[in-house]
Amino acid sequence: MDPREDSGIPAEDADAAPHHGYSSNKEAYLRRLKRIEGQVRGIARMVDEDKYCIDILTQVAAVNKALHAVSLGLVEEHIGHCVVGAASEPDPTLRADAIDFKVKEATDAIGRLLR
Repeated sequence: MDPREDSGIPAEDADAAPHHGYSSNKEAYLRRLKRIEGQVRGIARMVDEDKYCIDILTQVAAVNKALHAVSLGLVEEHIGHCVVGAASEPDPTLRADAIDFKVKEATDAIGRLLR
């Protein structure tokens, strides 16, 4: 079994939409991302209007901070749902593989965030 295929939902619900760790907070994430999208459009407008560079950089920093907050939330959701879900796999052989895979996914994602 490929650990990526473990969606965390019972087999009888396999045809339903995938259940991810962030699913219960999906609307909040979407609101935050739409707000960030608006901030980015505002930065583009500032550049177009030849605003002072320090003011633009201040807004860029605010967007970066907002994106980092979303990223950390998603990492927390992944660990709390996907890694913990892999740890509850009934087959010990599959469980070890699934845990290793999910931890590696999380570690790689954190590494990309730190670059």
